[in-house]
Amino acid sequence: MQIAPMGPDRAWRADAPLDRVHRIDFHIVMLLDGEPLRHMIDFTEYEATAGDVLWIRPGQVHRFSRDVEYRGTVLAMQPGFLPRATVEATGLYRYDLPPLTRPGPARLAALRAASDQLRREYEDTETLPLSLHAAVLRHALTAFLLRLAHLAAGSGDAAPPAEDSAFTLFRDAVERDFATNHSVTAYADALGYSRRTLARVVRAATGETPKAFIDKRVVLEAKRLLAHTDLPVGRVGAAVGFADAANFSKFFQQHTGTAPAAFRAEHR
Repeated sequence: MQIAPMGPDRAWRADAPLDRVHRIDFHIVMLLDGEPLRHMIDFTEYEATAGDVLWIRPGQVHRFSRDVEYRGTVLAMQPGFLPRATVEATGLYRYDLPPLTRPGPARLAALRAASDQLRREYEDTETLPLSLHAAVLRHALTAFLLRLAHLAAGSGDAAPPAEDSAFTLFRDAVERDFATNHSVTAYADALGYSRRTLARVVRAATGETPKAFIDKRVVLEAKRLLAHTDLPVGRVGAAVGFADAANFSKFFQQHTGTAPAAFRAEHR
């Protein structure tokens, strides 16, 4: 993990092209201090200002604003840095949670305090042996992420957080298998639910049908691949479960109103 200030005199985003979509395989958390900005995450533009937090998760695509200087604190973290129990408690892979949170004054002060403590521990490389330094960092990082996850889960846009719910199991199964399985019946059978039960819990959590939820995830991945890679359209389709390029193009246009090639051109 790394934590550092953002500013014009720091090369904290040197590897991220500002003029095109950028895909990451690690977590980025930005606690903002500067002027208002617009930041694209998974093809949604978020308007953020001082005191707001942007959390970009592994696999998501994003694009920096070219017109505004980012200021504040940025945390970058590889997925394997925290133990599994902490990963689950902090919701590191809750892709249903909104990337943007706006904590109130008291919660923002607590979040900033946790961030400052994490940064102090990160920069202190001399008072502890390396193994203890890493352990302390994990504890400080966990405290920060627990506060952040609590804010995100309470934003009002997220699905119910109960980890043993039927929807949670379905959501996780779709995230794992959407590239090869588009069948509501197959998910219901694998999870031990009837189609009717699955439809009820998914609609209660998201307002969507299970099929719409699956299709939405497939479309998102196709968008990511079209915007961030040079894969031919047919291979993009194959990567999200379509053996036939024509069927993929028809599916994509039906759900987005745009042909895959046109979508790619718009975001490159």
